[in-house]
Amino acid sequence: MASSDRGRVVLTHSTHLPGLIRILERLCEQPGISTITPAVIGKVRAHCPSMKLKVSVPIRGGFKAIARQGKTVQEVFILTSLDQVELEAAIDRAMNRKA
Repeated sequence: MASSDRGRVVLTHSTHLPGLIRILERLCEQPGISTITPAVIGKVRAHCPSMKLKVSVPIRGGFKAIARQGKTVQEVFILTSLDQVELEAAIDRAMNRKA
């Protein structure tokens, strides 16, 4: 069986921020990303007009990130061998790529 270096997006919730899954799928194409799991959705007071994905805190095996759009936030857990700076660069590439 051939081994793939591409990561995967785990869809455990039925609701996601609009456009988030497409960004996460592009992020999975980056080397060093193994698994991405979008998690809890919540509401915030401040308004964020465009999609943002920011690394929040380290977790065992990777990082927790926060996706924001409008007045909604969603936790995203990223299992990766990348350090925080490399992950932030990979997120920038995934968010800036047009598809």
